Amino acid sequence: MASMCYNVLIVEDDFRIANINKQFVEKVNGFQVVGMTNSGAETLRFLEKADFPLDLILLDVYIPDVNGLELMWDIRKSYHDMDIVMITAAQEMETIEQTFRGGIFDYIIKPVDFKRLKQTLERYVEKRKRLDNKQKMTQEELDTLRGISATPGKTPDVPLPKGIDQLTLERVISAVEERGKDGFTAAEVGKQIGASRSTARRYLEYLVSTKRVKAELIYGDVGRPERRYVAM
Repeated sequence: MASMCYNVLIVEDDFRIANINKQFVEKVNGFQVVGMTNSGAETLRFLEKADFPLDLILLDVYIPDVNGLELMWDIRKSYHDMDIVMITAAQEMETIEQTFRGGIFDYIIKPVDFKRLKQTLERYVEKRKRLDNKQKMTQEELDTLRGISATPGKTPDVPLPKGIDQLTLERVISAVEERGKDGFTAAEVGKQIGASRSTARRYLEYLVSTKRVKAELIYGDVGRPERRYVAM
């Protein structure tokens, strides 16, 4: 039996980067690039005319005629069977959160490292194999598929509350732990991870509730005391 080959579409307005990504993808066994588009309109035309199954889209946020997030939602509405990997220079937490709410498979920040992309594609193959060969799954199998483990130092394996995203949470934890005993204010954490003060505070207060972080009141010479967050 011939091995499965997954069809990939690259959406990237810089042809040099598109060609590099194409070479990277096709170095991984089981993947072939079937198209490269450089705008939202061209991408939607390609999808409408495609007479073959398309498995995976590598999508940039910054494309000329439309915001990549809008294009992501357009694809999601009309093409439910395609998976999306964001490959972009966008590092703003609001952007990252929106893409994960849109159900993307992974988010890779440019410049693309081949080993990192290869890891993503290999996980994609594993996911597809498991889903295609199973009618039912145990909780353990589902946790393995989603990459959930009980590794020390990671966030707890419990459902996250509304408004808390796993990727953002890990970045907040990393920032606070790296700071050590000096701790961070919500404004400082927000600046560190590229999020607003209110967003950072929401994540920090969640970590306080789960006892991953403690909040200390720092009294200055004037004004209200300031909450500083320190890793436990």
